[in-house]
Amino acid sequence: MAVTDVGVLKYHVIDKKCMSDVATAELSNTAYDILKVLGKDADFLYDTIDSYIKDANNAGKSELVEMWQTIKKDRQKHVHMLKEALEKEIHG
Repeated sequence: MAVTDVGVLKYHVIDKKCMSDVATAELSNTAYDILKVLGKDADFLYDTIDSYIKDANNAGKSELVEMWQTIKKDRQKHVHMLKEALEKEIHG
């Protein structure tokens, strides 16, 4: 596989054999479901939750800070569970 620069964009040049392998690869419904939830939880963990904790902290609402921190820990556990489930889906 070669990487080619076009202006600011980079794209991968894939040989025909590799492309045919990609075209025949299937994603099961269950793997898709796991990936979808994993993506949503990851977005929440890495893009959202810390700002909620900061807002609650700035407002002096310690109960909300604790709640958001608990939710963050729970979501981290969920992400770990989802990653393990995805490994099993992919590798059997």
